[in-house]
Amino acid sequence: MLDLALANLLSPIVLSFVLGVAAALARSDLSVPEAVAKGISIYLLFAIGFKGGASLAEHGIDLTLGLSLLAGVILSFALPLAGFGLLRMLSGMSRTDAAAVAGHYGSISIVTFVAGTSVLADAGIASEGYMVAVAAAMEAPAILSALWLISRGSDDAELSSDLWREILLNGSIVLLLGSFVIGMATGSDGLNRIAPFIVSPFQGVLCLFLLDMGIIAGRGLRQAGVLDRGAIGFGLLMPLVGASAGLVAALIIGLSAGGTMLLMTLSASASYIAVPAAMRVAVPQANPSIYLTLSLAVTFPFNLVLGLPIYLTVAQSLAGS
Repeated sequence: MLDLALANLLSPIVLSFVLGVAAALARSDLSVPEAVAKGISIYLLFAIGFKGGASLAEHGIDLTLGLSLLAGVILSFALPLAGFGLLRMLSGMSRTDAAAVAGHYGSISIVTFVAGTSVLADAGIASEGYMVAVAAAMEAPAILSALWLISRGSDDAELSSDLWREILLNGSIVLLLGSFVIGMATGSDGLNRIAPFIVSPFQGVLCLFLLDMGIIAGRGLRQAGVLDRGAIGFGLLMPLVGASAGLVAALIIGLSAGGTMLLMTLSASASYIAVPAAMRVAVPQANPSIYLTLSLAVTFPFNLVLGLPIYLTVAQSLAGS
């Protein structure tokens, strides 16, 4: 595991993230234009969705797929409840902020998922292509759990039509599922046609995206005073709790080592795209400096540098080939 962690630490994607963090902490004017960053995001979502759909076309629809989707939805509903209880024990955060943070830890970080697929590819380990559909299924349920937690203590969170639209028509979900359907419809022939576009450049584009994420995370770390020690401890502990839950689900379903690693990764990650957008609509009084800094500047780098090697090692040990 130490060798894998070192190899991951010295990989181009992690070093690109480190460069971004270092530049932000040094107060460099290095930045990625917003339009470019958005274009990179669209490319990554389309590429991972399309490849997942093409893989499913070869695999076929079976019981394991249905169980994996069900497990993803249950995990997304349940993890915010566990996270809320843990955060309330570790930190003096208000109920509203704690519930908003907990919602981020039931939803997923698609970039962490993409980095996980990259680690598997580097190790030559196959995984179930439909895990990208599981990722999409895990985006929204956590938001509902967070709103339920908040509503128990106040009337501030409402399931308005704007919120439902934000949840169900979130751009990342629409693009991920849409490209997945296209990949599933066109299969390996479609993938071969556009492979020079979505396969060969993928790693390089991911490096640029993580450079941008590093810059954002570094800026968040400069404001780390918004987090107490308990909140930071939560940001490091909760990924391991989520990964453990994902591991149990994967072993029950019977996923491969690669699929187990990806479900652990999804369960361990924290959203910084879909859930913040929903929280801005539903719970504007929650402090975005807390949940964005915690998910992006604490949990994301932990998963990127240490989490992914841990999850892969455990998956290989317990799930076999």
